[in-house]
Amino acid sequence: MLFLDELPEYDRKVLEVLREPLESGEIHISRAARQVSYPARFQLLAAMNPCPCGYLGHPRKPCRCTPEQVSRYRAKISGPLLDRFDLMVEVGSLSLDELQALPDGEDSRVVRERVEVARERQLQRQGKVNAELNAAELAEVCPLSAADSALLNQMLDKLDLSARAYFRVLRIARTLADLGGHARPERAHLLQAVQFRRGLASFGSR
Repeated sequence: MLFLDELPEYDRKVLEVLREPLESGEIHISRAARQVSYPARFQLLAAMNPCPCGYLGHPRKPCRCTPEQVSRYRAKISGPLLDRFDLMVEVGSLSLDELQALPDGEDSRVVRERVEVARERQLQRQGKVNAELNAAELAEVCPLSAADSALLNQMLDKLDLSARAYFRVLRIARTLADLGGHARPERAHLLQAVQFRRGLASFGSR
C-alpha cells in the first residue's frame, strides 16, 4: 500500500511514473544497454486539499484562492493518473458539535470479517480478486440487464468518463455486490460505483 499525502505537491513527473505499475503491476527500468522488470503491484491511496489554501467549500472560512489558482493546483495531477483511481471521496469540514454528535461506527473487526468473506467469494468464483479481472472476465461475472447497461452508458457519457472508467465501475459494482452477499450486481451497486467516480470528472479533461 502506498499513501501519498498532499498529492498535488509531488513533482508531476514523479506522479506520472506511477501510471505504468498501477496498470500492469510491474515497473520497468532501463539503464544504458540493460533493462530489468520488477513486480510492483500495490494499492494507491492519496489525499489532497480542494485548493491551495484548503478552504474551498468550507462553510465558515472563506477561500483565498482565485479560480486560476485552483485550476493550476488541480492541473498538477494529470487526467490519466486520476483515471486510475477507483474511488474518490470528498470529506467535508465538520464543526466540533457535529463531531461530538457522530454515532459510533462499525467495529473494525466486523468490517474485516465482511471483507474477508467477500474476498473468499471472489477467489472461489473466479480464482482471483475483482481488481485483477480483465474485460472479458468482467462481462462473465458482472452481467448487466439491457436497462442497467443503457443507464450506465448514459451516466458515464454525462460525466465524460473514459472507457477505462467503465471497467473500473464494473469492478467496483461487482465488489459492492460481493460485500453485500449478492449473486450479481444490482442497479443500486452500479449507481454507488458511479457516485464514487463523480469527483474525478471535476478535474477536467483526460
